[in-house]
Amino acid sequence: MGMLIDGVWQDASYVTKENKGRFKRAASQFRNWVTADGAAGPSGTGGFAAESGRYHLYISYACPWAHRTLIFRHLKGLEPHISLSIVDYFMGEHGWEFRDREGGTADTVNGFSKMWQVYTAADPHYTGRVTVPVLWDKKQGTIVSNESSEIIRMFNSAFDGLEGVRADLDFYPEALRLEIDAINEPIYHNINNGVYKNGFATTQGAYEEAFDALFAELDRLEERLTTRRYLMGDRLTEADWRLFPTLVRFDPVYVGHFKCNRQRIADYPALSGYLRELYQMPGIADTVDLRHIKNHYYMSHETVNPTRIVPKGPAIDLTAPHGRDHL
Repeated sequence: MGMLIDGVWQDASYVTKENKGRFKRAASQFRNWVTADGAAGPSGTGGFAAESGRYHLYISYACPWAHRTLIFRHLKGLEPHISLSIVDYFMGEHGWEFRDREGGTADTVNGFSKMWQVYTAADPHYTGRVTVPVLWDKKQGTIVSNESSEIIRMFNSAFDGLEGVRADLDFYPEALRLEIDAINEPIYHNINNGVYKNGFATTQGAYEEAFDALFAELDRLEERLTTRRYLMGDRLTEADWRLFPTLVRFDPVYVGHFKCNRQRIADYPALSGYLRELYQMPGIADTVDLRHIKNHYYMSHETVNPTRIVPKGPAIDLTAPHGRDHL
């Protein structure tokens, strides 16, 4: 998977020994905020004003963290204002790369061939993992943020003054923020990141601990969504769009590749209907590329799948009726 050490690329895998076989995700390091007037946000420095054409988003179709930013870019109508580059699905010894094939693109802003070059352009001495998404500032020639949860909040409101942006859509309304934050927390730890804790565990105990937490949380959400149309009730919020990228990858990848196999999302009546409803919302299907998703996981994680064989199944129909109109 690789990482940068003092600006030099090293082909290094995740180390779990010091955490007793548990996978531990590294914290994002670029934590600036785009704001309407360029004032400093909750972290980082100021100077990043919301301007049309100034920012560029680097994503992977395969990555669930990047997927949430792509969804918000679409939902808020930011496509004309924020340009996009998509890395190749295969992550090899050089990490994420740009190959301009099968749905991936070139780096149309900096002309780099590897994602780590974006990081060293922002910080020549950067040490850490090279991840997507990345929000890049063309004006200052630097990374604004590589933290997906904060990028989607910027997209949610910072650009509302620009022409054509859906300022009427607020996925993090003030009245619901405490409740949204409260449900995001266990979903992140047990589901979004939980599938990785399953897949990259290197001891039986660490795996079973993550497995039990994952399915306990899915069981709780199944019960919640049996009587609520969305996680907050009758209103779509950030919480739904943070959960969706993991759910849509669950049956095609996480059940087999990451051993999350107690049951599929298809086996949960409420969760599976909820997944189909979100998928069927205008434009969302265009943000889902199952070829990239499956090829990335099965081909890139050599320690998990040494043969790199990509399974043909499962057969999934996300366009089938969702049956949630009555809620």
